[in-house]
Amino acid sequence: MSDTNLIVQELKTTLPADVKPEYKTMLDNIQEKMPAVSQATSNFHKSHSQFMGVTLDVTAITPIRSVKHTLAEIDRTRGALQEAYISMRKKENELKKKTRELKSCEDELDRELLDIEILELQGHLENTKNSVQGAIRKMSFFTNQYEKLMKHIGKEELTEEDYELEEARYHIMTCMKQALNSARPRNGTIDEGNMIYLFDLGINAAQAQAEVFGYLQWENKIISEGKAPTHAHTMQWLEACADKWASCPAEFANSRGFDIYDPTSVTNVPQLEAAE
Repeated sequence: MSDTNLIVQELKTTLPADVKPEYKTMLDNIQEKMPAVSQATSNFHKSHSQFMGVTLDVTAITPIRSVKHTLAEIDRTRGALQEAYISMRKKENELKKKTRELKSCEDELDRELLDIEILELQGHLENTKNSVQGAIRKMSFFTNQYEKLMKHIGKEELTEEDYELEEARYHIMTCMKQALNSARPRNGTIDEGNMIYLFDLGINAAQAQAEVFGYLQWENKIISEGKAPTHAHTMQWLEACADKWASCPAEFANSRGFDIYDPTSVTNVPQLEAAE
């Protein structure tokens, strides 16, 4: 029985005698329809839909970053699931103890208090179970997405080296995505924040500005011809930007005395094999 039904039953028996009769009718109506409402509500009990999970939560623009963010979602959900499960077990234990106390309790007021505490625990327990079920569905979804992503990039496992080597493309594409989106409402001009981002990546801002102008002009030309530019066109342009400037971050880092990647300071399969 749901916690709402338990509360409704309690209210029906404890309402003052002078309460208006329509309230009892309302409680009967709630009790009758609550099973269907509870069933419908069980479809939720999670923070976001699957659609939001892959479009608004995991927004990384490159494949390995997408894997990283997906794994982060799995790990966060695993932690929340573990906490909820432990909380559920504790509440189940408390409920058993209170029920045992109630059986042996003789004082009327103590029995009443135990009844209230049991009702409260049953409500908390149901809410926790709902959270656990939602977390299980979310974790299952992202686990399946992880498997699909790995197939998409053609890998059975990822190393820290894979992640490090994709970082330049990820940041170039992310920066240019933001630069393009900031330029659309600014007459084609990249905003200051992304200009700074470009500088930190070792990319000349004038070149980037020219790329953005050129792409926006191409879009306007396509539209003027009665055609429609697509999201795929934008992704192709971002990939081309990453190809063009892939070496810029490392060159800038080297000019400052840094190595952008140190293979001796990561955990990866080739390094472990070499050490054996």
